[in-house]
Amino acid sequence: MEYYSVNGAYHLTLGGIDAVALAEKYGTPLYVMEEDVVRAAMRAYRQSMERFYGGNGLVCYASKAFCCKEIYRIAAAEGLGADVVSGGEIYTAAKAGFPMAKAVFHGNNKTREELRMALALGVGRIVVDNFEELKTLAALASENGVRPDILLRVTPGIEAHTHKFIMTGQNDSKFGFILETGEAMEAARQAIGTLAVRLTGVHVHIGSQIHEAAPFIQAAERMVRFMADVRAETGYTLTDLNLGGGFGIRYTGEDDPVPYAAYMRDVSGAVRQACGQLNFPVPFILMEPGRSIVGEAGTTLYTVGSVKKIPGIRTYVSVDGGMGDNPRYILYGSKYEFLLANRADEAPAGEVTVAGKCCESGDLLGENVPLPEAKPGDILAVRCTGAYNYSMASCYNRNPIPPVVMVRDGEDRVIVKGMTYEQIVENDI
Repeated sequence: MEYYSVNGAYHLTLGGIDAVALAEKYGTPLYVMEEDVVRAAMRAYRQSMERFYGGNGLVCYASKAFCCKEIYRIAAAEGLGADVVSGGEIYTAAKAGFPMAKAVFHGNNKTREELRMALALGVGRIVVDNFEELKTLAALASENGVRPDILLRVTPGIEAHTHKFIMTGQNDSKFGFILETGEAMEAARQAIGTLAVRLTGVHVHIGSQIHEAAPFIQAAERMVRFMADVRAETGYTLTDLNLGGGFGIRYTGEDDPVPYAAYMRDVSGAVRQACGQLNFPVPFILMEPGRSIVGEAGTTLYTVGSVKKIPGIRTYVSVDGGMGDNPRYILYGSKYEFLLANRADEAPAGEVTVAGKCCESGDLLGENVPLPEAKPGDILAVRCTGAYNYSMASCYNRNPIPPVVMVRDGEDRVIVKGMTYEQIVENDI
């Protein structure tokens, strides 16, 4: 992540625009996304795929990190596919004109309606998560006269070093067919024997915000070995290997994630080596980065409303947002970098607790946060909020979800309108 830019007025700038001016124009809270940062990350992944896999693969943007029509338009323009995990994400992508043949549909409990939508809209690959889903999808495919390409989600028995809420590769997981118990092999046999679907490969995902390449390499090796085992036991050769996502970003100076290119180099080397040892053809590779594409592109702006100093205990700096627009601190204890956008040159004067406005004692955005002496009316900026902030936002306490503004080369545009009070009550009866 590049260090933030400050203009002559000592204000934070985003995409060449004064952040204080953005706050004045659109109000706060405000999500700001820097388009050049998004596009640069997408291109880095696509170019790495071309470099290390010879173009024999597809990078799919993981929509759950940040989903709206504009992000699909950008992904399509940059040549990416899309990872979608719900009917809502499928619908949004389709409404944005995204090429649905480049979409991959995930989920551990897809509804019949969602599967029907995926089939009707021509979603390119459906990742089957369990035996019941395999039967349901086969029945729906037969009814609709289509034969979808499917992958099997395999749980590899790998415990990545991350928060337990975002670990997904261990055996004790709601996701996928377990490799170690033989469940995954039985799923492969059943899928191969199900004429209504076409089994093309396997999918693995071990967790999120992972800062090391080793668990990804281990997962890739296990999947290639499993694909070779499927061929040995059934005579059927799988052609697709989806390595998922989960690549970490730098939220604070404590984070030290593996550079994208280094990850791709190491994992591609592991895949090729495993394929060579097992005399297995190098598969078509899919990967699904989300956070690492949009996370560092986002900054959330707030207005400081009050400062409460409790001698010998702590100082609360309260802002006009909170857990409704960013629940990650109360969920995961996620850390961020904070600064005052209107005094971005000032050094911290001490540590504070940044509190939200919701009627919850736990409504905090951060504790032990280094910050200059904050005053009511200051604009507080929280960096690296592009992933899992807007997408996880709620209207708790009936606070409207803020708008999202995209900035680039000194120009700004709204890509998601902010909610109104009328929209909050419009479904009430």
